[in-house]
Amino acid sequence: MIQVLRSSSSISITPNGFPSPHHLRNHKNKKLVGALYCNLDFSSARRKTSRKTAVNNDLEKYGNWTGILPLQIKAVKCGFGSARKRGNFVKVVGFESGLVCEEEELNNSVQEKEEKLNMSADEQRLEHRIGPSCPILEGTLCAFDTKLHFLEERDEEVLSKRMLTLSRSNKVRSALELYMSIEASGLRPSIHACNSLLSCLLRNGSLNNALKVFDIMKEKETVTGHTYSLILKAVASAQGCDSALKMFVELEGERTLKRSFDAVVYNTMIAVCGKANNWVQMEGLWRKLKEDGYCGTMVTYRVLISTFVRCGQTELALDAFQEMVQNKLKPCEDVMKAIIGACAKEGKWALALDVFQLMLDGGLKPNAIAYNALINCLGKAGEVDLAFRIYNLMKSSRHVADVYTWNALLSALYRGNRYADVLQLFESIRREKSSDLNAHHYNVTLMSCQRLGLWDRSLQLLWHMEASGIPISTVSYNHVIGACEAARKPQVALQVYKHMIHQKRNPDTFTYLSLIRSCVWGSLWAEAEEILDYVTPDASLYNALIHGMCLRGRTTLAKKLYKRMRNSGLKPDGKTWALMLQHLPRDS
Repeated sequence: MIQVLRSSSSISITPNGFPSPHHLRNHKNKKLVGALYCNLDFSSARRKTSRKTAVNNDLEKYGNWTGILPLQIKAVKCGFGSARKRGNFVKVVGFESGLVCEEEELNNSVQEKEEKLNMSADEQRLEHRIGPSCPILEGTLCAFDTKLHFLEERDEEVLSKRMLTLSRSNKVRSALELYMSIEASGLRPSIHACNSLLSCLLRNGSLNNALKVFDIMKEKETVTGHTYSLILKAVASAQGCDSALKMFVELEGERTLKRSFDAVVYNTMIAVCGKANNWVQMEGLWRKLKEDGYCGTMVTYRVLISTFVRCGQTELALDAFQEMVQNKLKPCEDVMKAIIGACAKEGKWALALDVFQLMLDGGLKPNAIAYNALINCLGKAGEVDLAFRIYNLMKSSRHVADVYTWNALLSALYRGNRYADVLQLFESIRREKSSDLNAHHYNVTLMSCQRLGLWDRSLQLLWHMEASGIPISTVSYNHVIGACEAARKPQVALQVYKHMIHQKRNPDTFTYLSLIRSCVWGSLWAEAEEILDYVTPDASLYNALIHGMCLRGRTTLAKKLYKRMRNSGLKPDGKTWALMLQHLPRDS
């Protein structure tokens, strides 16, 4: 602009306010850098004044344009207050103020003087608009690498709508520059626009700038619960749960900021801790929520219950559910499914049944997991008939029974002492869906055979397991040997034992006890003593054989075995000691 005014030739302006095209074509010694598009008041232009007066009038007019226009000249670096003394500068964008031309023959000294004049003019116009002292510019604002714009629009609502539109369109830099310009002008954007700007910054991975904007909002006390939720969630995602908790504690310690807390802020932190399975901190936040006088929402209890159940804290999950019911909140499907699972673990089948009925009354459809959990819970409580009623309801709901369903039903029948029904159900499953059977199903059936003394049936199940390729554990062999013991078949029990050794399955103490008891009933004393010679000395095995010998009238063998036991350093139990007192001399 100064270059134009220093030119010896003048610029003619047409009545519509634009430079004359004829003058532009004939202006040979000047280079066009910008263009001026505005309506000018020609009342003062008609006056016969000096060139200096015209310059002043032009400068006044340049400051009255509306809107934000980019500069064609170089951006001016300008410091304010203490920030200028420290050397921290803010880039300030002015407005294109006319036709800016440079003479090609100007020397460097003239250009430096003109740049100083330009800087001085921009500083004066900025002070004229936002005042000579702006505390925001002296602090946080200087940390941003952004530009400030001169704002002719002074309506805060209009500016907030512009910032909201830019933020929703993911215009990160433009939205941030507009926000800084609004703050620098002493205006206050709406809280909704500020929160939208934070969301825009966080969506585009600009956490540092979001934290700086958050600091300004805290200083201005224009924060809401949604503001805290945005920042805390972003910090947790970028830096982890501990960093978010640390920030939450710091914010909670400031009373002026805590007034903006609401249930949403607590829900955010509870969800952050739940995602990290930090149920201890989550429980503390839950208690703090109630201490501060807030009521939990459906989101609060859904996160609490699901996390507590996942972390094995079933008591806390049930407490949260009871509190939710007391607050007259209707539990959702996920909450009810989790509570049924928690009740199954705690054995609270009545509560599980009530929750299940609540789901049905509400038109919700429990999934197979909820059905299995309830059947298992009822089976553990011995409510066999209720368990099968739920199973029939499961079939009518078109849910397919799986291995967990069969496990729950077989276990329910066994706990209800309905061993014959266990065998019947197992056979029906094996005929229809043999692929759903596993080792646990076979073991429950083998235990039923042991209770009934069906040694031949247990042998059939054992051979069928081997033919099906199901891995046979020591527990399965113990059940078969136990069935032979109950049926008084010691020779068969010894054969199963030998087969077990051949299959390279290591017997345990229960295996040897069952074999010794079988040998006692079959009077196989040599085989019993052979077992004692084979295994590591065990007091329980000696006690069992001595008891059997005494009961069968083999006191001589019992005394001999007792001496052997004492020589091995093993201590007899009370029953063995009492039996020996009856048959051994007092001096021994």
